[in-house]
Amino acid sequence: MPVFSLDPAQKSWCDELRAVSADRLRPLADKGEPGRINRPLLAALGELGLLDRLLGAGALDLCLLRESLAHGCTEAETALALQGLGSYPLVQAGTEEQRLRWLPEVAAGRAVAAFALSEPGAGSDAAALALAAVREDGPDGPGWLLTGDKRWISNAPEADFYTVFARTTPGAGARGVTAFLVPADRPGLTGTPIEMLSPHPIGSLAFDSVRVGAADVLGEVDQGFRVAMNTLNLFRPSVGAFAVGMAGAALEATLLHTADRTAFGGPLKDLQSVSHQVAEMATRTEAARLLVYAAAEAYDAGAPDVPRRSAMAKLFATETAQYVVDAAVQLHGARALQRGHLLEHLYREVRAPRIYEGATEVQRTIIAKELYG
Repeated sequence: MPVFSLDPAQKSWCDELRAVSADRLRPLADKGEPGRINRPLLAALGELGLLDRLLGAGALDLCLLRESLAHGCTEAETALALQGLGSYPLVQAGTEEQRLRWLPEVAAGRAVAAFALSEPGAGSDAAALALAAVREDGPDGPGWLLTGDKRWISNAPEADFYTVFARTTPGAGARGVTAFLVPADRPGLTGTPIEMLSPHPIGSLAFDSVRVGAADVLGEVDQGFRVAMNTLNLFRPSVGAFAVGMAGAALEATLLHTADRTAFGGPLKDLQSVSHQVAEMATRTEAARLLVYAAAEAYDAGAPDVPRRSAMAKLFATETAQYVVDAAVQLHGARALQRGHLLEHLYREVRAPRIYEGATEVQRTIIAKELYG
């Protein structure tokens, strides 16, 4: 099926997800506390089978999930996406024992996962991470002591386990990083919440000689950067899908508002400056959606240009969502900035995706590198 046309089953599924998002998940999200993990919301995602589907999803399925949920409930979308981001290293590189221990709990919404890559001095430059994993063999066999900090970690400090990327070989750049699965109750691991503009939980983690062993390694020693990049290549287009979902919700609200709101003797939509603005919003949103779908299909097909397509999709879709939401606020006027208004909520939510999982500037660097390579 061409990327520009979803089949009837996909369209029906997306419609169902939008309805569930608005009718069942939105009320649970409204009861949650900003900056805290909403476990009843996660449990509902588990009961609906969405977390289980997430864990086995291809890139296009993941994008449709995120776009559809974001249209009605950004908190549900983000809760689902963070479970996937934290768990995908386990899905792709975990041992059978690690998967059996954690994945059923993640799918049920009982265990909360987190992806611990960013550091105070290594955000977008993931290869520069400095969390030290110092080799120390103990009575249980070979192991490491993790010492250092992680910051800007979604779901921290309340997650139940973390996929942690640490420096096992000093001075080796991307080749000296190992991925570890670290339960939250491991001695020496503490965390602190960070109050942010967006409502989902984000925090910092402190590792004070946290012991990890061979059974905690995800994949191979010194090959963790590949685990991180494989995860990000899958999730970058779906960040774009999240952005498209928000842009679509803002566009829909704007169409309704400009058709009903009267000014200067008629509805706003009859003003050419307004109708042309809405046309631009719709065109950019559709272009972003197609770019996201194309990147997702390329990932699912194993195409060689996935890094470039993923970067393009995230770059264009997140920048587009920022533009569309901002334009929607402008066309609504002051009411859109009133606490509790849909657009006030989207205005806070839309900013962060241009930064996390590789900022806009990093995506441009990736694209240029791929083009010249």
